[in-house]
Amino acid sequence: MNAGNMSDGKTLSVRRALVSVSDKSGVVDFVQSLQKEFSVEILSTGGTAKALREAGVTVKDVSEHTAAPEIFGGRVKTLHPKVHGGILYRRDHAGDEAERAENHIEPIDLLIVNLYPFRETVAREADFAECVENIDIGGPAMLRAAAKNHKDVVILTAPDDYALILKELREKGGVSAKTRLELAAKAFYLTAAYDAAVGERLCQEAGINPTALKHIAVGGVKAIDLRYGENPHQAAGFYKTDSLHTGAATARLIQGKPLSYNNIADADAAFEAVCEFGVEKPACVIVKHANPCGAATRGTLKAAYAAALRCDPVSAFGGIVAFNQNLDAETAREVTEIFTEVIIAPDASPEARTIIAEKKNLRLLLTGGVLEKRKNALNFRAVGGGFLLQEADLKSVTREELRVVTERKPSDKELADLLFAFNVAKHVKSNAIVYAKDLATVGIGAGQMNRLDSSRIAVMKSAEIALREDLDHSLSAGSVVASDAFFPFADGMLAAADAGVTAVIQPGGAMRDEEVIEAANERKLAMIFTGVRHFRH
Repeated sequence: MNAGNMSDGKTLSVRRALVSVSDKSGVVDFVQSLQKEFSVEILSTGGTAKALREAGVTVKDVSEHTAAPEIFGGRVKTLHPKVHGGILYRRDHAGDEAERAENHIEPIDLLIVNLYPFRETVAREADFAECVENIDIGGPAMLRAAAKNHKDVVILTAPDDYALILKELREKGGVSAKTRLELAAKAFYLTAAYDAAVGERLCQEAGINPTALKHIAVGGVKAIDLRYGENPHQAAGFYKTDSLHTGAATARLIQGKPLSYNNIADADAAFEAVCEFGVEKPACVIVKHANPCGAATRGTLKAAYAAALRCDPVSAFGGIVAFNQNLDAETAREVTEIFTEVIIAPDASPEARTIIAEKKNLRLLLTGGVLEKRKNALNFRAVGGGFLLQEADLKSVTREELRVVTERKPSDKELADLLFAFNVAKHVKSNAIVYAKDLATVGIGAGQMNRLDSSRIAVMKSAEIALREDLDHSLSAGSVVASDAFFPFADGMLAAADAGVTAVIQPGGAMRDEEVIEAANERKLAMIFTGVRHFRH
């Protein structure tokens, strides 16, 4: 018995390793070092064994080690007592040692395993049968066994850790207890994330909404090590899930310094908002601290950006700019006139990329497409001791769903502006009030504790435009107003009426709806009820 195997607090030497990996990066060099420097016996399977043999490594097939063939097209190969017994038996337990000897089970001290590429198979939208065939069974079983018995087994799940193990073997003659424990934790998180991805795909195929399930797991793979979170004293990382949700998570950083936590959150919010307007007509949304501070649709991206910027250029400074169409040079030149943190768009022309490259700190994110509203998209929110889970708010009201509740009906122009404003309000923190005119925002009130204050702030923003441009009237005059939830009292709507709005869109459903409708009629306003609320906390 090797003394290094006797205690959890001591280093563990390695005599036998089982290697079975789908990601073969660096594995040949690593295993060659194990065999040449430390005389480690190598067990392996399938394609891994073939790659190792071709590199000159002496390999024993797992089927030879177990005296049992691989069967069912490789579905069963490592599920055998001589594999799991060699991993799980306790080296310092007299009963386990006796059973090991009686059953001719040899110890496996090192497990090098990563899993079938299930995520990659789903990501390329393979059919369901192929996804099922890429669900790994033996791999997770071995990983969990080795992680449970980390006192006696070293477990490696990623090429990034090969160098660390070689370093410890060379310097200490074995792998430390601390390293074994850390690697075990990584293994359990890997299998948990893997199972979460499988569960998500099965739910999609079955048409099950995950919110109906008693148990739910969230799996992610780290995409970026972030310097910090919302604030410098908070540790953070950016993890990608297996969702095919187009946005910040799928975007490529073409240029600029590394993204921050806040950059990613705001870029995603901006892109989701601009995708509300489809792709047929150019649109722009500018976001600052998770709230749109300007939005517009126009005939060109440049014009859409200018109209969005006009709403609140002070807030737009250092903001995130999102487009629903490929960025062109003319628009890129316009955006770079002020300090901008991130531009996110489906793509960018070579000329636009060159212009942006002149601003070395300006990040350019390209998503490769616009957001598609996928069924079963989910939102998570952490709370103390748990998390909230809900379906993503994918609802967009149509003209057919609108109900005019006032004596005056909106004109076609007002109706277009009302729908535009309501789509923007969906992405503004509650309580949300949005003023719009000519398919552009002219005032946004966000995140206030009461709707009246949001109304007043939106009017103030509109008045600021008039002051900057030396106009003789506020831009709210002749505009429409959208509210993300009902007006509980007439006061918020009357504040809008005093600012000169001509039409109102809101969900309706308040106890005092009749009072609000009566007040709207007195002011000759057109008002629409949507029956849809868009709270955003």
